[in-house]
Amino acid sequence: MHVACVQMRSGISIAQNIKVMDAFVRQAAGEGAIYIQTPEMTGILQKNRKGLFGEITLQADDLLVQHASKLSNELGIWLHIGSHAILVSEEKAANRAFLFSPSGEIVATYDKIHMFDVDLDNGESWRESKVYQPGEQSRLVNVGAFKLGMSICYDIRFPHLYREYALNGAQILSAPAAFTRQTGRAHWHILQRSRAIENGAFLISAAQGGDHEDGRETYGHSVIINPWGEILAELAHEEQGFISAHIDLNEVIQARQKIPNLANAREFNLMSAM
Repeated sequence: MHVACVQMRSGISIAQNIKVMDAFVRQAAGEGAIYIQTPEMTGILQKNRKGLFGEITLQADDLLVQHASKLSNELGIWLHIGSHAILVSEEKAANRAFLFSPSGEIVATYDKIHMFDVDLDNGESWRESKVYQPGEQSRLVNVGAFKLGMSICYDIRFPHLYREYALNGAQILSAPAAFTRQTGRAHWHILQRSRAIENGAFLISAAQGGDHEDGRETYGHSVIINPWGEILAELAHEEQGFISAHIDLNEVIQARQKIPNLANAREFNLMSAM
């Protein structure tokens, strides 16, 4: 299967972000990609709470969801919107990923489970839980001959999520992101390659990159990684664009035969010595 990642620099206008997303998806599909992933917060990156809630809507009314449905149907592709802010109550939004089938149907959604509540160096601090309602369900879905495990950004730091996907048959793991520049420089490639290696699975992560309208700084470096941990494609900068690669189920089979850690795992008891 030919797959692609779209790297964006989403701003505070949903309409403008849709235009950028549409253009890159069409280019990737034109080069043969049949599964195309966009980054976390494809539709809007707005850290001002009032500004965000003034723009977003319920899922049924959302312009990005409507556009993505039409676009996937028109192009005959699997379109994975890495995530978008969806209104779920007066006080909270969901950081929600969408997978559209080639017929334009929403076949799966996934709400980000792990909230990015952190205090970084140089005074950079984030509290996603003040705005977003955490998800409570993982999502494993069929994409053609592959099974895809869905996640978003900060989830990548919680390896048990991906292990559950792999144990239940996932051959592709996804972690579309808006990684901060600071954490991306330190950990992005290590985390992405680790999740692929330890699960013997492809990992596809579309990213946000650059200096955003709302003042955010993101790392970019969208990647497609094979089950042996090799980077098949990378947009090795913060600019907008897309990457693509061919992936083969046989590589999953081969990696898991060489290193059968999924089958070799054993239960154990923790003993603490005083």
